[in-house]
Amino acid sequence: MTVPESTYRVQLRPEFTFTDAAGIAGYLRELGVGALYASPVLDATPGSTHGYDVVDPTRARPELGGEDARRELSVKLKEAGLGLVVDIVPNHMSVEVPKANRFWWDVLQHGRDSPYAAFFDVDWARGPILLPVLGDDDAVAELSVEDGELAYYDHRFPIAPGTESGTPQEIHERQHYRLIGWRRGNAELNYRRFFDITNLAAVRVEDPTVFAETHGEVLRWVADGDVTGLRVDHPDGLADPGGYFRRLRENAPGAWIVAEKILHPGEPLPQSWPVDGTTGYDALREIAGVFVGPAAEPAFTELANELGVKTGYHRVEAEARRLVTDRILVAEVRRIAALLRDVDAEQARQAVAEAMIAFPVYRSYLPEGAAHWAAAIAGARQARPDLADALAALDAQVRAEPDGELATRIQQTSGMVVAKGTEDTTFYRYTRFAALNEVGGNPDRFGLGVEEFHRLAAGREAGYPAAMTTLTTHDTKRSEDTRARMAVLAEVPGEFAEAVRRWTASHGIDEPSLNLLAWQTLVSTWPIEPARLRDYLDKAAKEAKLRTSWTDHDEAFEAAVAAWPGKVVNDPDVAAFVARIERPGWSNSLGQKLVQLTAPGVPDVYQGTELWDFSLVDPDNRRPVDYAVRRELLKRISGGELPEIDASGAAKLLVVHKALKLRQEHPALFRGYRPLRAEGVAAEHCLAYTRSPDLAVAVTRLPVGLEAAGGWRDTVLPLPDGVWTDVLTGRDATPDLATLFERYPVALLVRGDA
Repeated sequence: MTVPESTYRVQLRPEFTFTDAAGIAGYLRELGVGALYASPVLDATPGSTHGYDVVDPTRARPELGGEDARRELSVKLKEAGLGLVVDIVPNHMSVEVPKANRFWWDVLQHGRDSPYAAFFDVDWARGPILLPVLGDDDAVAELSVEDGELAYYDHRFPIAPGTESGTPQEIHERQHYRLIGWRRGNAELNYRRFFDITNLAAVRVEDPTVFAETHGEVLRWVADGDVTGLRVDHPDGLADPGGYFRRLRENAPGAWIVAEKILHPGEPLPQSWPVDGTTGYDALREIAGVFVGPAAEPAFTELANELGVKTGYHRVEAEARRLVTDRILVAEVRRIAALLRDVDAEQARQAVAEAMIAFPVYRSYLPEGAAHWAAAIAGARQARPDLADALAALDAQVRAEPDGELATRIQQTSGMVVAKGTEDTTFYRYTRFAALNEVGGNPDRFGLGVEEFHRLAAGREAGYPAAMTTLTTHDTKRSEDTRARMAVLAEVPGEFAEAVRRWTASHGIDEPSLNLLAWQTLVSTWPIEPARLRDYLDKAAKEAKLRTSWTDHDEAFEAAVAAWPGKVVNDPDVAAFVARIERPGWSNSLGQKLVQLTAPGVPDVYQGTELWDFSLVDPDNRRPVDYAVRRELLKRISGGELPEIDASGAAKLLVVHKALKLRQEHPALFRGYRPLRAEGVAAEHCLAYTRSPDLAVAVTRLPVGLEAAGGWRDTVLPLPDGVWTDVLTGRDATPDLATLFERYPVALLVRGDA
């Protein structure tokens, strides 16, 4: 099996193609990267900026350069000694532009007689496929026929053979689909989709024929040695994730396979999945958490309560999930409820909804995860005792038929409810301390202790040493450096609370949760361009669905939010506060990065984050990367320069380069895990461990508190016998932490001539 020592994630798009990726192969090799990790490379919706909206899984995306450019990229990577990990999307395909997806187009044209009718998860018993694309139902009068196709403005749809005569409206009534008002989609859609996105139709990849058709090209690349690893997007949406991974492993026995499986704290990865681990959100939660001081929790709770922000996390989460089941995924819930036998339709709907609202994790995988299913039923009964009989019937039918359609659909839909309700709604409503509001995170738990971190890291080494680890992805709510600076707020809760009160009095946003989120975001990304902050807050407000949303707009509120950044980004009081937390934020950034790069797992570096990167949620985190600047800095560092810790971010590049290069050249050093414990008055501010007898890592945590208490003083880190050298500085290491951390707040130590 080809397991890379590390990966570097790039976002391919029409502006950054296969050829552009090939152009940075040499830089990545010099940086120390083991494999290029690319966003989806198959043909996608025209103009797509992310590639997850695949329209044709049988060919490399022409807008990225097509097959010839893909092969050239493979050649360049092999010449540089790099692997290639590609992101694949088995759960859905884009149908936004029907003609771009030949499978969907054929299904619309021929209905159940299409050879691709079984590709998509359509409820054919409910009649024609409903396409919610019209402004409203009356807009059917605006249809026309152009070039033998049914047209609605820029939209084009096929016409079934023999149905071409008559008015456009008469033709429309004869088709295997019906165009309806867009607002009807959430409640009436009769095909499964990706979350609430009607333009992404679910694919029945559990069918061996569908699997072969949708995976054949990528598996050919694996067989040819062009692709060495696969990152599988959203397996929780599949009917049978375990069966899918077993089939994938059978067809790609030598590939490194990681699953985008989001684990709740304490939740194990299903042990029947033949994968190398997750894509690292669990590691992100642990690494970021150990840099958050738990003592600040009462102060942040008090501030949130004072401002009117709700602080009962589980209540906020339940409300958000109920919004999803009752207003957004209504069609999916009704389809599931119809499968529950001998129960009143409305009672069945409510029982299904309550069970999914109460899920303690994203989903179960019956018969695996039976305890999670039991917890969901128990939670639903507690919340709705009036549904006891319906829930009992639901529980009985699911347990009796764990492979049946009811059990399958409720499990693959529960993840949608959790993701939309928690990640995409609660995380924008429960804004007490936003650094914790991360994919796979637990906002209700303030920080992580050093001993617990050690236990979890050792567990990863023992169970999934080849799992991916990450700090930033295309899906994270904020980048690692933004999160690291935000963590400093937990060391100055009183100062921050006073500042927020002062700032809110002069420039508050008239929605409490967004107001508190906005100030945290401003200080953690400052200096930020007003347009970037405006776009972020617009998205945050709409995801929260409190004062406005993507579908029901409060124009006056949105205008006020849009004007807010221009009033605050140049505020000298804000600038002064940021100056107070900036250097501790840099310390946190270097600390968490070195931990991620050296702790158990395969570390991924998200594009551009080898320098400081104060990005926010997508699309902000997909901005172009200036590789010329990074090449020049890397050249200087490779030549022996030890950069200062300053706004350039060169010190972070030093840490990334030295750690990755060590992994690249001496992989045997990164085997095993054992805690190292500092001794002395400031011991709690040091996180340290060994990966092998000849490699040790030490980093600073909670730097504000460390400085306030007088620094390291007599604190030491007892090292195993021998002469140790700090790879970052080239200096001999000493157990005295004040000396060890004299130049940088982190140290990467090797023993002897290792």
